[in-house]
Amino acid sequence: MTDYTKLYIGGQWVDSAGERLIDVINPATEEVIAAVPAGTAADVDAAVAAARAAFDGWWRTPVAERAALLRDVGNRLTESSADLANLISEEMGSPTWFAGAVQMGMPINSFRHAADVAEAFEFETQQGNSTIVREPIGVVGAITPWNYPLHQIAAKTAYALAGGNTVVVKPSEVAPLDAWRLAEIFDEAGLPPGVFNLVSGTGPVVGNAIAAHPDIDAVSFTGSTAAGKLVAKAAADTVKRVALELGGKSPNVVLPDADLAEVMPAAIAGAMINSGQTCAALTRLVVPRERLAEVEELAATIAETFTVGDPKADGVRLGPLVSSAQLDRVRAYIDGGVAQGAKLVTGGSAPVDGLDRGYYVQPTVFSEVTRDMDIHREEIFGPVLSIIAYDTIDEAVEIANDTVYGLSGAVWSADEKVARGVARRIRTGQVAINGGAFNPNAPFGGYKQSGVGRELGEHGLEEFLETKSLQL
Repeated sequence: MTDYTKLYIGGQWVDSAGERLIDVINPATEEVIAAVPAGTAADVDAAVAAARAAFDGWWRTPVAERAALLRDVGNRLTESSADLANLISEEMGSPTWFAGAVQMGMPINSFRHAADVAEAFEFETQQGNSTIVREPIGVVGAITPWNYPLHQIAAKTAYALAGGNTVVVKPSEVAPLDAWRLAEIFDEAGLPPGVFNLVSGTGPVVGNAIAAHPDIDAVSFTGSTAAGKLVAKAAADTVKRVALELGGKSPNVVLPDADLAEVMPAAIAGAMINSGQTCAALTRLVVPRERLAEVEELAATIAETFTVGDPKADGVRLGPLVSSAQLDRVRAYIDGGVAQGAKLVTGGSAPVDGLDRGYYVQPTVFSEVTRDMDIHREEIFGPVLSIIAYDTIDEAVEIANDTVYGLSGAVWSADEKVARGVARRIRTGQVAINGGAFNPNAPFGGYKQSGVGRELGEHGLEEFLETKSLQL
């Protein structure tokens, strides 16, 4: 039985230096399901010391051995997949089918692919009279969010460990429980003590201590843009490397010749994925003005088929939002959209029929959205889609780029060459063309205020490496 009241530091389950616990609430039932330590700066000090002590030994471990251990972790996650999917569903509300396929599928892939990438990577190359050596950066602090909790830990930890770094992880205090199971798996797999350390707590305390710590060489953060700015400021005094994967307000651009029968199911799914709690969700649908009425009709019809309810129930497409605070936030944006003059096509802020507990919100679609509205400009992080009309393709591109964010996007056209041309004009880290599937091994990250750096694949490994030139 997992003891969630302990921290994992130096290969041991230990008490926190603090005495307070943070309740973890099931968003479907509003019941407390566990409590984790509200860690302190002293806990971070202990974890960093353990990681620093373990660094030389882990760095000197042959790449093949590091890769074998990561694959073992991936296999153990696979064996535990059903139980972990259920745990993630309970802590943050994803339907169990989604938790199994995505919330577990992606971290399993990350551990396996990180092993492959490390084994294939050229850690030493020759350029003229210089030997160029790639070395681990050192101790990595990883601060992760609640929306894809295990995936985000794996995306950072697997690649950091593959490169020979040691890690201190702070999971979100909202959905932290999967991190305990991962720590248990690392322990069972025989990861050397201190290579992976787990300290729970709040961002202002534990997160800030990690970002500012002089013995942490790099910090990797995923979360809101506002919080990311605070992490970068805290890290600045020690001039450590900072990787930020932040917010998004991603455009889905439908060109005039696109087949709406193909586009619209994918467009609604792309906005509503994980109840809209996805940084790369395609939450702005940019469509030709002459097709606006048709788009609205299809959007309403499709969105209304997305069943909202108990994450464990068959046929449920959208579970609850993660917390009461998130529910209040999303409802406020919906009410604000109405107040600012947007056309409510379907959904709204009213409670979901038949659900008298849990943090549920209806899948909501707005049309006649203008570029000055909050629902066009700000990340809502709920199942809310804004439809914006355009008159020319140049205007569509301008609308797509009219945001401080640049994380993701999509383009649809009957002519793939035209779609590629428009995709190249969108200032964002990823663009799906005609429904191109998400690639969990391609570089992931954003332009502008969506972040700094890239995760996953070879680019994800390189984020945790330094470069040294040996002149011969």
